[in-house]
Amino acid sequence: MYRTSLLAQEYQKKLITAERAAEMVPNNSRIHFGLGLGTVKDIDKALAKRAHELKNVEIISTVGVRNKPFETFLATESNDQVRFASPHFSVFDREMSKAGRCWYIPMMFNELPVYWQHNDSGVDFAMFQVAPMDKHGNFNIGPQVADIWGVIKSAKKVIVEVNENMPIAHGHQTQLNLYGIDYVVEGSNPPMDELINKEPTKIDKYIAEYVVSQIDSHSTLQLGIGALPGCIGSMLADSDVRNINAHTEMFVDAYVDLFEAGKLTGNKPVDKGKAVYTFAGGTKRLYDFIDDNPICCSAPVDYVNSITTVAKIRNFISINSCIQVDLYGQVCSESAGTQQISGTGGQLDFVLGAYASKGGKSFLCTPSTRVLKDGTRVSLISPLLPAGSIITTPRTATNFVVTEYGIANLKGKNTWERAELLINIAHPDFRDDLIKEAEKMGIWKNTSKISF
Repeated sequence: MYRTSLLAQEYQKKLITAERAAEMVPNNSRIHFGLGLGTVKDIDKALAKRAHELKNVEIISTVGVRNKPFETFLATESNDQVRFASPHFSVFDREMSKAGRCWYIPMMFNELPVYWQHNDSGVDFAMFQVAPMDKHGNFNIGPQVADIWGVIKSAKKVIVEVNENMPIAHGHQTQLNLYGIDYVVEGSNPPMDELINKEPTKIDKYIAEYVVSQIDSHSTLQLGIGALPGCIGSMLADSDVRNINAHTEMFVDAYVDLFEAGKLTGNKPVDKGKAVYTFAGGTKRLYDFIDDNPICCSAPVDYVNSITTVAKIRNFISINSCIQVDLYGQVCSESAGTQQISGTGGQLDFVLGAYASKGGKSFLCTPSTRVLKDGTRVSLISPLLPAGSIITTPRTATNFVVTEYGIANLKGKNTWERAELLINIAHPDFRDDLIKEAEKMGIWKNTSKISF
Protein backbone atom coordinates (compact mmCIF):
# COMPACT_ATOMS: atom_id res chain seq x y z
CA MET A 1 0.00 0.00 0.00
CA TYR A 2 2.73 2.44 0.93
CA ARG A 3 5.93 3.32 -0.88
CA THR A 4 8.34 1.26 1.19
CA SER A 5 8.14 -1.54 3.68
CA LEU A 6 9.89 0.75 6.19
CA LEU A 7 7.04 3.24 5.88
CA ALA A 8 4.49 0.46 6.40
CA GLN A 9 6.39 -0.75 9.44
CA GLU A 10 6.52 2.76 10.91
CA TYR A 11 2.77 3.15 10.33
CA GLN A 12 2.01 -0.13 12.12
CA LYS A 13 4.32 0.80 14.98
CA LYS A 14 2.40 4.04 15.56
CA LEU A 15 -1.08 2.59 14.98
CA ILE A 16 -3.23 2.51 18.13
CA THR A 17 -6.93 2.40 18.96
CA ALA A 18 -8.99 5.38 20.05
CA GLU A 19 -9.31 3.70 23.44
CA ARG A 20 -5.53 3.48 23.77
CA ALA A 21 -5.20 7.16 22.83
CA ALA A 22 -7.71 8.06 25.54
CA GLU A 23 -5.85 5.94 28.08
CA MET A 24 -2.70 8.00 27.47
CA VAL A 25 -4.36 11.18 28.76
CA PRO A 26 -3.24 11.69 32.37
CA ASN A 27 -4.95 13.87 34.92
CA ASN A 28 -3.73 17.48 35.13
CA SER A 29 -3.21 17.71 31.35
CA ARG A 30 -4.13 20.05 28.51
CA ILE A 31 -5.45 18.66 25.23
CA HIS A 32 -6.19 20.30 21.88
CA PHE A 33 -9.05 18.47 20.16
CA GLY A 34 -8.47 20.00 16.70
CA LEU A 35 -10.11 22.72 14.67
CA GLY A 36 -12.69 23.15 11.93
CA LEU A 37 -13.73 19.82 10.44
CA GLY A 38 -10.71 18.25 12.11
CA THR A 39 -12.01 17.98 15.68
CA VAL A 40 -11.68 14.39 16.85
CA LYS A 41 -14.70 12.09 17.12
CA ASP A 42 -13.60 8.58 18.13
CA ILE A 43 -10.98 9.73 20.64
CA ASP A 44 -13.56 12.08 22.16
CA LYS A 45 -15.98 9.16 22.61
CA ALA A 46 -13.25 7.00 24.09
CA LEU A 47 -12.20 9.72 26.55
CA ALA A 48 -15.83 10.21 27.56
CA LYS A 49 -15.88 6.59 28.72
CA ARG A 50 -13.16 7.52 31.23
CA ALA A 51 -15.25 10.39 32.62
CA HIS A 52 -15.44 8.94 36.14
CA GLU A 53 -11.65 8.88 36.55
CA LEU A 54 -10.67 12.20 34.90
CA LYS A 55 -9.40 15.05 37.07
CA ASN A 56 -8.25 18.55 36.10
CA VAL A 57 -8.19 17.97 32.34
CA GLU A 58 -8.57 20.95 30.00
CA ILE A 59 -9.82 20.46 26.44
CA ILE A 60 -9.33 23.19 23.82
CA SER A 61 -10.63 23.44 20.26
CA THR A 62 -10.51 26.22 17.67
CA VAL A 63 -13.57 27.11 15.52
CA GLY A 64 -14.87 23.56 15.72
CA VAL A 65 -17.33 22.66 12.93
CA ARG A 66 -19.57 20.22 14.78
CA ASN A 67 -23.23 19.21 14.88
CA LYS A 68 -23.22 18.24 18.56
CA PRO A 69 -21.23 18.98 21.74
CA PHE A 70 -18.15 16.98 22.68
CA GLU A 71 -18.99 13.57 24.16
CA THR A 72 -16.50 14.33 26.94
CA PHE A 73 -18.60 17.34 27.92
CA LEU A 74 -21.83 15.32 27.93
CA ALA A 75 -20.24 12.57 30.02
CA THR A 76 -18.79 14.85 32.73
CA GLU A 77 -20.48 17.08 35.26
CA SER A 78 -17.73 19.07 36.90
CA ASN A 79 -14.83 21.34 36.01
CA ASP A 80 -12.88 19.30 38.54
CA GLN A 81 -13.09 16.51 35.95
CA VAL A 82 -12.87 18.34 32.60
CA ARG A 83 -13.09 22.00 31.68
CA PHE A 84 -13.13 23.51 28.20
CA ALA A 85 -11.67 26.56 26.51
CA SER A 86 -11.87 28.05 23.04
CA PRO A 87 -10.24 30.99 21.26
CA HIS A 88 -13.25 31.28 18.94
CA PHE A 89 -16.68 30.46 20.37
CA SER A 90 -19.00 28.23 18.33
CA VAL A 91 -22.60 27.37 19.14
CA PHE A 92 -21.59 24.45 21.37
CA ASP A 93 -18.87 26.46 23.09
CA ARG A 94 -21.64 28.89 24.03
CA GLU A 95 -23.72 25.98 25.31
CA MET A 96 -20.84 24.76 27.46
CA SER A 97 -20.16 28.32 28.63
CA LYS A 98 -23.75 28.75 29.81
CA ALA A 99 -23.26 25.56 31.80
CA GLY A 100 -20.19 27.14 33.42
CA ARG A 101 -17.85 24.67 31.73
CA CYS A 102 -16.14 26.64 28.93
CA TRP A 103 -14.05 29.83 28.90
CA TYR A 104 -13.06 32.11 26.06
CA ILE A 105 -9.38 32.68 25.23
CA PRO A 106 -9.07 36.32 24.03
CA MET A 107 -6.75 36.54 21.03
CA MET A 108 -6.17 37.93 17.57
CA PHE A 109 -6.66 34.94 15.26
CA ASN A 110 -3.57 35.83 13.20
CA GLU A 111 -1.44 35.54 16.37
CA LEU A 112 -2.78 32.16 17.46
CA PRO A 113 -0.03 29.98 15.87
CA VAL A 114 2.56 31.89 17.91
CA TYR A 115 0.36 31.92 21.02
CA TRP A 116 0.37 28.13 21.25
CA GLN A 117 4.15 28.08 21.29
CA HIS A 118 4.51 30.36 24.31
CA ASN A 119 5.79 28.49 27.34
CA ASP A 120 2.57 28.83 29.33
CA SER A 121 0.21 28.19 26.41
CA GLY A 122 1.35 24.87 24.94
CA VAL A 123 -0.58 21.60 25.09
CA ASP A 124 0.29 18.11 26.27
CA PHE A 125 -1.60 16.41 23.42
CA ALA A 126 -2.57 17.61 19.95
CA MET A 127 -5.37 15.39 18.60
CA PHE A 128 -7.09 16.05 15.29
CA GLN A 129 -8.65 14.35 12.27
CA VAL A 130 -6.75 13.93 8.99
CA ALA A 131 -7.22 12.22 5.64
CA PRO A 132 -5.65 8.76 5.14
CA MET A 133 -1.88 8.60 4.62
CA ASP A 134 -0.66 8.71 1.01
CA LYS A 135 2.10 6.55 -0.49
CA HIS A 136 4.71 9.13 0.55
CA GLY A 137 3.76 8.97 4.23
CA ASN A 138 1.83 12.26 4.27
CA PHE A 139 -1.51 12.91 5.97
CA ASN A 140 -3.56 15.78 4.53
CA ILE A 141 -4.90 17.84 7.43
CA GLY A 142 -7.98 18.93 5.47
CA PRO A 143 -9.41 22.41 4.87
CA GLN A 144 -8.29 23.94 8.17
CA VAL A 145 -4.62 24.87 8.28
CA ALA A 146 -5.43 27.96 10.40
CA ASP A 147 -3.37 27.70 13.62
CA ILE A 148 -2.78 23.92 13.55
CA TRP A 149 0.99 24.18 13.11
CA GLY A 150 1.29 26.26 16.25
CA VAL A 151 -0.63 23.54 18.10
CA ILE A 152 1.55 20.78 16.62
CA LYS A 153 4.81 22.55 17.47
CA SER A 154 3.72 23.23 21.04
CA ALA A 155 2.43 19.70 21.75
CA LYS A 156 4.36 17.07 23.66
CA LYS A 157 2.51 14.32 21.76
CA VAL A 158 0.68 14.43 18.40
CA ILE A 159 -2.07 11.89 17.67
CA VAL A 160 -3.97 11.93 14.37
CA GLU A 161 -7.37 10.35 13.85
CA VAL A 162 -7.80 9.17 10.25
CA ASN A 163 -11.12 9.86 8.52
CA GLU A 164 -11.58 8.73 4.92
CA ASN A 165 -14.21 11.45 4.42
CA MET A 166 -11.84 14.34 5.13
CA PRO A 167 -11.63 16.56 2.00
CA ILE A 168 -8.14 16.74 0.50
CA ALA A 169 -7.10 20.36 0.77
CA HIS A 170 -4.56 21.93 -1.56
CA GLY A 171 -2.56 24.88 -0.28
CA HIS A 172 0.30 25.77 2.03
CA GLN A 173 1.42 23.46 4.85
CA THR A 174 -1.50 21.08 4.35
CA GLN A 175 0.60 17.91 4.73
CA LEU A 176 1.82 16.28 7.93
CA ASN A 177 4.30 13.42 7.58
CA LEU A 178 4.14 10.16 9.49
CA TYR A 179 7.55 10.81 10.99
CA GLY A 180 6.28 14.08 12.49
CA ILE A 181 3.60 12.45 14.63
CA ASP A 182 3.57 10.07 17.58
CA TYR A 183 0.46 7.93 17.03
CA VAL A 184 -2.21 7.12 14.43
CA VAL A 185 -5.82 6.17 15.18
CA GLU A 186 -7.88 4.72 12.33
CA GLY A 187 -11.26 6.27 13.03
CA SER A 188 -14.78 5.10 12.21
CA ASN A 189 -14.98 7.54 9.27
CA PRO A 190 -18.05 9.58 10.24
CA PRO A 191 -19.29 12.05 7.61
CA MET A 192 -18.08 15.62 7.87
CA ASP A 193 -20.38 17.79 9.98
CA GLU A 194 -22.23 20.44 8.02
CA LEU A 195 -23.16 24.05 8.78
CA ILE A 196 -26.51 24.83 7.20
CA ASN A 197 -27.37 28.50 6.79
CA LYS A 198 -30.81 29.75 7.70
CA GLU A 199 -32.82 31.32 4.92
CA PRO A 200 -32.10 35.05 4.69
CA THR A 201 -34.73 37.33 6.18
CA LYS A 202 -36.11 40.44 4.47
CA ILE A 203 -33.72 42.49 6.59
CA ASP A 204 -30.78 40.32 5.47
CA LYS A 205 -31.79 40.97 1.86
CA TYR A 206 -32.02 44.72 2.38
CA ILE A 207 -28.58 44.79 3.98
CA ALA A 208 -27.16 42.58 1.23
CA GLU A 209 -28.53 44.91 -1.46
CA TYR A 210 -26.73 47.88 0.11
CA VAL A 211 -23.45 45.97 0.33
CA VAL A 212 -23.64 44.51 -3.18
CA SER A 213 -24.25 47.99 -4.59
CA GLN A 214 -20.78 48.92 -3.28
CA ILE A 215 -18.93 45.98 -4.89
CA ASP A 216 -17.34 46.43 -8.31
CA SER A 217 -15.89 43.93 -10.76
CA HIS A 218 -12.30 42.81 -10.07
CA SER A 219 -12.83 42.80 -6.29
CA THR A 220 -11.50 40.28 -3.76
CA LEU A 221 -14.06 39.12 -1.24
CA GLN A 222 -13.86 38.12 2.43
CA LEU A 223 -17.09 36.62 3.75
CA GLY A 224 -18.12 34.97 6.99
CA ILE A 225 -20.69 32.36 7.94
CA GLY A 226 -24.45 32.89 8.10
CA ALA A 227 -27.49 33.80 6.07
CA LEU A 228 -26.26 37.30 5.18
CA PRO A 229 -22.96 36.27 3.50
CA GLY A 230 -24.85 33.55 1.64
CA CYS A 231 -27.38 36.12 0.49
CA ILE A 232 -24.60 38.46 -0.67
CA GLY A 233 -22.96 35.62 -2.61
CA SER A 234 -26.24 34.74 -4.34
CA MET A 235 -26.89 38.37 -5.26
CA LEU A 236 -23.39 38.77 -6.66
CA ALA A 237 -23.81 35.56 -8.64
CA ASP A 238 -26.95 37.04 -10.25
CA SER A 239 -25.42 40.48 -10.78
CA ASP A 240 -23.37 42.06 -13.56
CA VAL A 241 -20.29 42.09 -11.32
CA ARG A 242 -17.55 39.83 -12.69
CA ASN A 243 -14.06 38.58 -11.84
CA ILE A 244 -14.56 38.10 -8.10
CA ASN A 245 -11.64 36.71 -6.11
CA ALA A 246 -11.53 34.97 -2.73
CA HIS A 247 -9.18 35.68 0.16
CA THR A 248 -11.03 34.89 3.35
CA GLU A 249 -10.69 33.56 6.87
CA MET A 250 -13.60 31.16 6.41
CA PHE A 251 -14.46 29.48 3.10
CA VAL A 252 -18.23 29.10 2.78
CA ASP A 253 -20.85 27.92 0.28
CA ALA A 254 -21.32 31.43 -1.16
CA TYR A 255 -18.00 31.05 -2.97
CA VAL A 256 -19.28 27.90 -4.69
CA ASP A 257 -22.30 29.93 -5.87
CA LEU A 258 -19.92 32.51 -7.33
CA PHE A 259 -17.78 29.86 -9.01
CA GLU A 260 -20.76 28.12 -10.61
CA ALA A 261 -21.97 31.49 -11.89
CA GLY A 262 -18.59 32.03 -13.56
CA LYS A 263 -17.76 34.94 -11.25
CA LEU A 264 -15.00 33.43 -9.08
CA THR A 265 -11.83 33.64 -11.18
CA GLY A 266 -8.89 34.14 -8.84
CA ASN A 267 -7.44 36.75 -11.17
CA LYS A 268 -5.60 38.79 -8.53
CA PRO A 269 -1.94 39.76 -8.09
CA VAL A 270 -1.45 37.88 -4.81
CA ASP A 271 -1.88 34.08 -4.97
CA LYS A 272 -3.04 34.39 -8.57
CA GLY A 273 -5.60 31.80 -9.62
CA LYS A 274 -6.29 30.69 -6.04
CA ALA A 275 -9.22 31.00 -3.67
CA VAL A 276 -7.33 31.46 -0.40
CA TYR A 277 -8.79 30.61 3.01
CA THR A 278 -7.63 29.41 6.42
CA PHE A 279 -10.52 27.11 7.37
CA ALA A 280 -13.79 25.97 5.81
CA GLY A 281 -17.27 25.24 7.10
CA GLY A 282 -20.52 24.67 5.24
CA THR A 283 -22.37 21.92 3.41
CA LYS A 284 -21.18 18.72 1.72
CA ARG A 285 -21.42 20.67 -1.54
CA LEU A 286 -18.65 22.95 -0.29
CA TYR A 287 -16.51 20.04 0.91
CA ASP A 288 -16.88 18.28 -2.46
CA PHE A 289 -15.81 21.50 -4.18
CA ILE A 290 -12.70 21.76 -2.00
CA ASP A 291 -11.73 18.09 -2.28
CA ASP A 292 -8.54 17.75 -4.35
CA ASN A 293 -9.34 21.04 -6.11
CA PRO A 294 -6.15 23.01 -6.91
CA ILE A 295 -8.15 26.25 -7.19
CA CYS A 296 -8.81 26.14 -3.44
CA CYS A 297 -5.83 27.10 -1.30
CA SER A 298 -5.83 26.60 2.47
CA ALA A 299 -3.08 28.53 4.26
CA PRO A 300 -1.95 29.39 7.80
CA VAL A 301 -3.98 32.08 9.53
CA ASP A 302 -0.94 34.27 10.17
CA TYR A 303 -0.66 34.63 6.38
CA VAL A 304 -4.34 34.76 5.41
CA ASN A 305 -5.35 37.26 8.10
CA SER A 306 -2.20 39.34 7.89
CA ILE A 307 -2.98 43.03 7.40
CA THR A 308 0.12 43.22 5.18
CA THR A 309 -1.16 40.40 2.95
CA VAL A 310 -4.65 41.88 2.65
CA ALA A 311 -3.33 45.39 1.95
CA LYS A 312 -1.45 44.09 -1.12
CA ILE A 313 -4.70 43.03 -2.79
CA ARG A 314 -6.49 45.77 -4.71
CA ASN A 315 -10.22 46.35 -4.24
CA PHE A 316 -10.39 44.16 -1.17
CA ILE A 317 -13.94 43.88 0.21
CA SER A 318 -14.36 42.70 3.79
CA ILE A 319 -17.89 41.82 4.97
CA ASN A 320 -18.60 40.85 8.58
CA SER A 321 -21.51 40.82 10.96
CA CYS A 322 -21.56 42.62 14.28
CA ILE A 323 -23.78 42.61 17.36
CA GLN A 324 -24.02 46.30 18.26
CA VAL A 325 -22.58 49.72 17.39
CA ASP A 326 -22.51 52.86 19.52
CA LEU A 327 -22.67 56.48 18.38
CA TYR A 328 -18.91 56.82 18.60
CA GLY A 329 -18.54 54.07 16.00
CA GLN A 330 -17.27 51.44 18.43
CA VAL A 331 -18.29 47.98 17.27
CA CYS A 332 -19.03 44.93 19.42
CA SER A 333 -19.05 41.67 17.46
CA GLU A 334 -18.38 39.06 20.12
CA SER A 335 -20.46 39.56 23.25
CA ALA A 336 -23.94 40.48 24.42
CA GLY A 337 -22.99 42.45 27.48
CA THR A 338 -20.81 40.06 29.45
CA GLN A 339 -22.01 36.93 27.63
CA GLN A 340 -19.44 35.68 25.10
CA ILE A 341 -21.12 34.98 21.75
CA SER A 342 -18.26 34.63 19.29
CA GLY A 343 -14.55 35.27 19.04
CA THR A 344 -12.58 38.26 17.85
CA GLY A 345 -11.37 36.17 14.93
CA GLY A 346 -9.93 38.20 12.10
CA GLN A 347 -12.50 40.98 11.95
CA LEU A 348 -10.13 43.77 12.96
CA ASP A 349 -7.37 42.41 10.69
CA PHE A 350 -9.67 42.51 7.68
CA VAL A 351 -11.16 45.90 8.59
CA LEU A 352 -7.67 47.41 8.74
CA GLY A 353 -6.33 45.46 5.77
CA ALA A 354 -9.26 46.35 3.52
CA TYR A 355 -8.87 50.06 4.25
CA ALA A 356 -5.15 49.83 3.44
CA SER A 357 -5.98 48.08 0.15
CA LYS A 358 -6.15 50.37 -2.88
CA GLY A 359 -9.89 50.66 -3.57
CA GLY A 360 -10.70 48.48 -0.57
CA LYS A 361 -13.71 48.74 1.76
CA SER A 362 -14.88 46.99 4.91
CA PHE A 363 -18.54 46.56 5.88
CA LEU A 364 -19.80 45.75 9.38
CA CYS A 365 -23.42 44.68 9.13
CA THR A 366 -26.20 44.49 11.68
CA PRO A 367 -29.99 44.66 11.77
CA SER A 368 -31.12 47.98 13.25
CA THR A 369 -33.03 46.27 16.09
CA ARG A 370 -33.35 43.07 18.07
CA VAL A 371 -36.40 41.67 19.86
CA LEU A 372 -35.73 40.43 23.40
CA LYS A 373 -37.34 37.32 24.89
CA ASP A 374 -40.00 39.45 26.58
CA GLY A 375 -40.99 40.98 23.25
CA THR A 376 -39.24 44.31 23.80
CA ARG A 377 -37.57 45.76 20.71
CA VAL A 378 -34.20 47.41 21.29
CA SER A 379 -31.97 49.40 18.99
CA LEU A 380 -28.65 47.85 18.00
CA ILE A 381 -27.32 51.32 17.36
CA SER A 382 -27.01 52.68 20.88
CA PRO A 383 -25.61 55.83 22.51
CA LEU A 384 -23.04 53.69 24.34
CA LEU A 385 -22.35 49.97 24.22
CA PRO A 386 -23.99 48.13 27.15
CA ALA A 387 -21.84 47.49 30.20
CA GLY A 388 -19.55 44.52 29.67
CA SER A 389 -19.62 44.68 25.86
CA ILE A 390 -16.34 43.80 24.19
CA ILE A 391 -15.07 46.25 21.58
CA THR A 392 -13.99 44.18 18.59
CA THR A 393 -13.40 47.05 16.17
CA PRO A 394 -12.42 50.40 17.75
CA ARG A 395 -13.93 53.60 16.41
CA THR A 396 -10.62 54.57 14.82
CA ALA A 397 -10.80 51.53 12.51
CA THR A 398 -14.52 51.38 11.63
CA ASN A 399 -15.24 52.05 7.96
CA PHE A 400 -18.76 51.26 6.66
CA VAL A 401 -21.61 50.30 9.00
CA VAL A 402 -24.68 48.82 7.29
CA THR A 403 -28.25 48.23 8.47
CA GLU A 404 -31.45 47.68 6.51
CA TYR A 405 -31.82 51.48 6.47
CA GLY A 406 -28.58 52.28 4.70
CA ILE A 407 -24.81 52.66 4.87
CA ALA A 408 -22.76 54.97 7.08
CA ASN A 409 -19.13 55.64 6.12
CA LEU A 410 -17.44 56.68 9.38
CA LYS A 411 -13.87 57.04 8.16
CA GLY A 412 -12.57 60.60 8.54
CA LYS A 413 -15.76 61.81 10.20
CA ASN A 414 -15.83 63.79 13.45
CA THR A 415 -17.92 62.73 16.40
CA TRP A 416 -21.10 64.66 15.52
CA GLU A 417 -20.91 63.50 11.88
CA ARG A 418 -20.56 59.90 13.04
CA ALA A 419 -23.49 60.25 15.39
CA GLU A 420 -25.67 61.75 12.66
CA LEU A 421 -24.70 59.12 10.08
CA LEU A 422 -25.42 56.28 12.48
CA ILE A 423 -28.72 57.78 13.66
CA ASN A 424 -29.76 58.04 10.01
CA ILE A 425 -29.42 54.25 9.57
CA ALA A 426 -30.98 53.39 12.94
CA HIS A 427 -34.58 52.23 13.12
CA PRO A 428 -36.86 55.29 12.74
CA ASP A 429 -38.61 54.51 16.04
CA PHE A 430 -35.37 55.14 17.95
CA ARG A 431 -33.88 58.11 16.11
CA ASP A 432 -35.36 60.88 18.28
CA ASP A 433 -34.15 59.21 21.46
CA LEU A 434 -30.71 58.69 19.95
CA ILE A 435 -30.51 62.41 19.09
CA LYS A 436 -31.43 63.34 22.67
CA GLU A 437 -28.79 61.00 24.07
CA ALA A 438 -26.18 62.30 21.61
CA GLU A 439 -26.95 65.86 22.78
CA LYS A 440 -26.49 64.82 26.43
CA MET A 441 -23.16 63.22 25.47
CA GLY A 442 -22.07 66.43 23.79
CA ILE A 443 -21.46 64.85 20.39
CA TRP A 444 -24.50 66.26 18.56
CA LYS A 445 -25.88 69.79 18.68
CA ASN A 446 -28.03 71.91 16.39
CA THR A 447 -24.99 74.13 15.78
CA SER A 448 -22.88 71.17 14.70
CA LYS A 449 -23.92 71.53 11.07
CA ILE A 450 -22.99 75.23 10.71
CA SER A 451 -20.66 75.63 7.72
CA PHE A 452 -17.57 77.81 8.03
